[in-house]
Amino acid sequence: MKKDRKLVANNKKARHDYFIEDVYEAGLVLTGTEIKSMRQGKCSIKESYCKIDRGEMYVYSMNISPYEQGNIFNTDPMRPKKLLLHRREIMKIQQALTLKGLTVVPLQVYINEEGRAKIEIAVARGKKLYDKRDDIAKRDAKRRMEQAGKY
Repeated sequence: MKKDRKLVANNKKARHDYFIEDVYEAGLVLTGTEIKSMRQGKCSIKESYCKIDRGEMYVYSMNISPYEQGNIFNTDPMRPKKLLLHRREIMKIQQALTLKGLTVVPLQVYINEEGRAKIEIAVARGKKLYDKRDDIAKRDAKRRMEQAGKY
């Protein structure tokens, strides 16, 4: 694991459904109650995805549960959250999306040692059903080899 960071949400399904090509770290633009809720671990990125809109990248369907003491300051839990990336990174991702037909999926959300909310996103290619079956078969074979080595 890189440095000292608190993992808030992990998207295990992304590695199962996609071949990961490039990984980027981006900052998240959040409101005060959203970051407080995130520090309590109330965040989900299972169904989320990223899109580029007017030269800026956003993450959609990322659910940050409302903060209990937030009252009127709570925002919509499913609102699109802006990602902080360098312009050249956004252009590189845009190229991959248009030319190669890839997609951008979030892998994990964490809070770094400085208290900032970060998201790890990946440019990925979708797996076909036979690719998933092949991965499962390899994992099972590896598990059997380890079991045989113990006895």
